[in-house]
Amino acid sequence: MILAAAALFGLYLSLSVTGAAMDRALSPVRFGVVHRAASGKVVIVEMDARSTAAIRRWPWSRSYYAMAVDRLNEAGAAPIVFDVEFSSSSDAAGDHAFAAALARAEGKVALPTFGQSANLTDQRTIDALPIPELRSNVALASVNIAPDPDGQVRTMPFGTMTAGIPRPSLSAYIAQRSGAANTDFPIDMSIDPTTIPRLSFIDVVRGRFDRATVRGHSVLIGATAIEMGDRYGTPQWGVIPGVVVQAMAAETLLRGVPGEGAALVPYLIALLAAAAMIAAASTRRLIFTSGLSLVVIVALVLLAQHWLLLTYPLAAALGVILLAGTACALREACDRFRVQRTIDEATGLPNARAMDACVGTGNATTLVAVQIENYDSLLAVLGIRLVSDVVVRVSERLALIADDRRVFRTSERQLAFTLPADQPIDDTLDGLRLVLRQPVEVAGRRVDVSASAGASSGVGGTEHLLVEAVIAADDALRAGVFWRSSAHDTHDREVAISLMGELDEALAADQIEVFYQPKYNLREDRITGVEALVRWKHPQRGFIGPDLFIPLAEKTNRIEPMTLYVLRRVVRDLTKWRTTHADVTAAVNISANLLSDASFNTKVEDIIEASGLPKSSLVFEVTESATMSDPIRAIAALRRYRDLGIAVSMDDYGTGQSTLTYLRQLPLNELKIDRSFVQHVHRNPNDALLVRSTIELAHNLGLKVVAEGVEDAECLAYLRVCGCDLIQGYLISKPVPLAQFLLLLDRAFPKAA
Repeated sequence: MILAAAALFGLYLSLSVTGAAMDRALSPVRFGVVHRAASGKVVIVEMDARSTAAIRRWPWSRSYYAMAVDRLNEAGAAPIVFDVEFSSSSDAAGDHAFAAALARAEGKVALPTFGQSANLTDQRTIDALPIPELRSNVALASVNIAPDPDGQVRTMPFGTMTAGIPRPSLSAYIAQRSGAANTDFPIDMSIDPTTIPRLSFIDVVRGRFDRATVRGHSVLIGATAIEMGDRYGTPQWGVIPGVVVQAMAAETLLRGVPGEGAALVPYLIALLAAAAMIAAASTRRLIFTSGLSLVVIVALVLLAQHWLLLTYPLAAALGVILLAGTACALREACDRFRVQRTIDEATGLPNARAMDACVGTGNATTLVAVQIENYDSLLAVLGIRLVSDVVVRVSERLALIADDRRVFRTSERQLAFTLPADQPIDDTLDGLRLVLRQPVEVAGRRVDVSASAGASSGVGGTEHLLVEAVIAADDALRAGVFWRSSAHDTHDREVAISLMGELDEALAADQIEVFYQPKYNLREDRITGVEALVRWKHPQRGFIGPDLFIPLAEKTNRIEPMTLYVLRRVVRDLTKWRTTHADVTAAVNISANLLSDASFNTKVEDIIEASGLPKSSLVFEVTESATMSDPIRAIAALRRYRDLGIAVSMDDYGTGQSTLTYLRQLPLNELKIDRSFVQHVHRNPNDALLVRSTIELAHNLGLKVVAEGVEDAECLAYLRVCGCDLIQGYLISKPVPLAQFLLLLDRAFPKAA
C-alpha cells in the first residue's frame, strides 16, 4: 500500500505543475554544490554607473557606441555583441557615426532583435529590429529572455523568430551553437557571474583598457547600472543585470549543449529505494535506508548535471522517497502511540495528553496557560537539567491556585491548569503575578522567571481552550501586561471598526502626539535634521500603532486632517528649537493620496505662511508611489513647494520603480534609501552595490542622501566611507517626544559612533 501510494505520488509530481515548481525551487541547491569560474572567453563591457556619470546624459549619443566598436575592433575583439536597443532613431550624427563604425568592423558586430507585446491589453507580438541604417554590416541576434512563472530566469532560447526569420540568441551566436528556434536550454547557474571579465564602457570609449583582455574574445556590451533597469531574478545569484544573464548563457554553451534527461530514470531508482525502506525492520534501519537513498539519488542527478550536461527532474524521485519515508515514520509512530506515556519525562509533570484525559468536557471550564518567556535565556545559562527544575518550581507555585492542585506541562516553555469554578479570574491571576515575580531557587541559585498568562473559558475539550489561552498569553506579552483573557481577541476586532470615529475625537482633543527621529550629519558629526512621526496614545485602549491607524485613515479620507494636524505641531515645535538650533530642519511625511490635492496644498501653504518660519526649515518627504500615481499634478505640487523654499525628499528609495530619467524630472533635494537595503549593507554585497550606486547617482544629480535603518557602528562606518550625507536609525536614536529630542540636540555624539 505504501509503495503504491509513493509510486502514484511520484507520477503525479512528474506530470503536474507542482512537480515543476518543486524542481524550480531545487535549482539553487543543485547549482550551489559546484562553484565554477567563467572561462574568460566572454568579456562584458558594462554600461555602469561610472559611465553614466561620465557621459551625463541619457539616452547616450550613438557616437559613443561607434567609438566603443572602433576601440574594440582595433584591439582584436570578435565578435562584438550589443545587448542595447537600437530599434528607433537617435540623433542623426550619432546614427551616422555608429553605422560607419559598424561598416569598419566588417561583420564582427551583432545587434539585438526581440519581440515584445504591443501593450498591456494587446498581447500580439511586435518585432523590434535595429533601424535600417544600422543593419547593413551586422548580424542580428535575439535578446529575448523569458522568466519562469515565479519570475526567475533559468533558461535561454537557442533562438527566436523575428520578422519571420529565425535569429540565434546572443548566447548561441557567441558560442556558435545551433538549435531550433523557440527551444530552450538551461543556464548553468553554477558559473559565478563575478568571475566574468568586465570593462567599464567609458574606459573602452577612452581607450583606457588592456587590449589583451579582449583580443580574440567575444565582447558583450550592455547595461549594469541599477538606474537603467534591465535586471532579472535568478535562483542562485539574486537579481542581476540582463547582460550578465546573457553572458552566463553563452558560457554555458561554450562548455557544451545541455540536455534534458528522462524523468523515468531517477523515478525508478526511487521506487527501488522506497521498497527497501518499507522492508526495514527497525527505526534505525529505516533512517539509514532513507538517508542513503536520498544521498545516492541526489548524487547521481548532480553528477549527470555537472559532468554529463544532462539535467534530470528530481521532484518525482524525491517525492517518492519522502512520501515512503513519511508513511513508514507514521507507521512507526502509530506503533509507539499505544505505549506513549502521559508524563513529561524531563519534569515528571503530567503532559497535555494527561490534561485531555483529566479535565472534563461537559462543564464550563476556565483554563489558564502560563508561558515562560525567558526560557531560552535560562536554558543557555543553566542547561536543560536545571531549567527542568525551574519549571517544576514554577508548577509548584501554580498548584497553589490550580483546581485539584494539578498543573500540566503542555509544551517545553508552557504550563497549564484549570481554575475551580467558584474562583474569580481577575483576582486570582493578579495575585499570581505577584507570586511569579519572586525568584525561583535551584541548585543554590536564585533565578528570575519572566512569564505571561492567558485565560480561556468555555465548554468543550481542552485543546480549543488551550489554543485560545496561549493566544491570549501572546497578546499579553505584546501589550506589556502579565495576563489577558481570550475575550480580548473579540475586543480587538471591534477596535478597528470604531477606531476611525475616535481618531476625529483624538485630533480635536490633542491626543495625537508627534515624535521626532534625528537625522545625523556624517560630514558635520551632529544632528542637522529630524523626521516627524505620528503616535496615538488612546486614553482607554493604550498605545495604537501607526501601522494600524494610518492605513485606516488613508482608506477613510482622514489622512488630510491628521497630516495638517502634524504640520501645525511641527511648526509649533520648530519655533522652540530654532532659538538655539536654527539650522536643524524638520521633515513631514506627505501621503500619496494628498500630493495631487490642490485644496490640501493650499491649506499647507496657509499654515506655513502664518507661522512666519523660514521655508528652508521644512522638508516634505514623499514616496515614489506618491509621484507615480498622478505624475503631472504631483510634480507640479513638488515644484511649488521647492519654489517656496521647502526641501523635497524621496522616501523609501529603492522599493519603487524610479529610473534615471524620472529622477531628473523630479524637483528633489534629497533621497532616502530604504532601511531594507541599509541594515545589512556592510555584510550583503548586493545591498552594498545598490547603496554605493545610489549615493553616486544622487550626488551626480546634486542630491543629498539619507540612509534609514542604521542600527550598528559597522553599518555607519561603511556608509561614511561611501560618502553618505546623513543617517537615521536606532544607533542615533529611536523616535522620541519633543523634550527628549531637545536633549539630544545638546548631546555630543562621538565621531566613530
